[in-house]
Amino acid sequence: MELVWDGKQVKSDEASAVTALIRGCYGENKKGVVHLGAEEALYLMDVRGATCTDASGNRMGFNELAGKFSKKKKLLARYLTYKDWRDRGLFIRKEEEATGEYGRSVSRKYARGEGKLELPEISGAFFKDDLLCVVDGADAGSVLYNEYWIGQMGTYKASHRGSICKLDIFEALLLSEMGKLEGCSKKEMLSAAKERIGYFGDIYSVYREWREAGYVVKTGFKFGTHFRIYFPGAKPGGGKDWVHSKHVLHVFPKQSSLLISEWARAIRVAHSVKKTFILAIPGEGKKKKGEVDFALYYRKGMGVETPKEGKPAFLMLSLSEDEYLSGEELAASLGVCSRRGLDLLVAIADRETAVTYYLIKRIELPKSKYEYYEIEWMQP
Repeated sequence: MELVWDGKQVKSDEASAVTALIRGCYGENKKGVVHLGAEEALYLMDVRGATCTDASGNRMGFNELAGKFSKKKKLLARYLTYKDWRDRGLFIRKEEEATGEYGRSVSRKYARGEGKLELPEISGAFFKDDLLCVVDGADAGSVLYNEYWIGQMGTYKASHRGSICKLDIFEALLLSEMGKLEGCSKKEMLSAAKERIGYFGDIYSVYREWREAGYVVKTGFKFGTHFRIYFPGAKPGGGKDWVHSKHVLHVFPKQSSLLISEWARAIRVAHSVKKTFILAIPGEGKKKKGEVDFALYYRKGMGVETPKEGKPAFLMLSLSEDEYLSGEELAASLGVCSRRGLDLLVAIADRETAVTYYLIKRIELPKSKYEYYEIEWMQP
């Protein structure tokens, strides 16, 4: 197959090549000439054995042609994710071609429980260096822990081994704001938390929203996330009856950025222990134009959907392992997907050029003021 770089783009007008390209859903056919995108042309050279020459007839190598698109953002990440999808026998097109409102995205609906805490006033002491509050007295602590699963009596999974109840900074602030905690200065606790924990205000707001929705929210430290989530009505058990969380929640404020490898690691840890990973995106960020890279066609029955007869199933955001992503960038990309009625598939090319996929679906939490998403590892 012969391709030509005309100084602006790659194209082919060779009859047999045009037929093959159209059949394979490559490029755009304009009056018998197929015009190819950068990733398509590079794939045909790399995998399909196509040759490319410049306007003078000089043969071009992969790097030379790729250099013509050097101003294209994250070109290699885009190419590697394009290649991986194509190598799976699936079709992938420019995202601009997904112009409809497809209605293929189905949000996850989470119920809202009763978040009221009918508590007597309790007294505690705040330990600034540890960001912990201790309630001294088994009776008050027992009510907090056993009835509302706030704090920790005794030892984790062994509440009988001790008579004090330890509140983490989120639990202590919640009770303080509700007027249920004496002996601890809300101002001192908030100041200490903001000094120690980045974006504490956003993280605490998410914590409080889920607590007020009736969910039990505990630390997610063991899973590399901010919180683990238990659905309304959950209470701590003991011994063999211990209740295990099925969801973890990580807060990704719009103002923050995170290395993709760290972001992906937390999701994979959650997946490995069979927990659903929930991403929260609170805060105010700059309004960004949502960025997605490709429209993806997927399997249908025993076959695959094609751009000729089917509809795109996802929009893809292509990233590399060592790239940073901000909350506002991800929120903007998800906004594009929401408007088009498609789910977002984040494709990450690692240093060995293997590609890992994460499917992101919106969560509907009644009366929520923030954006929440379920993220799951996906093997196409």
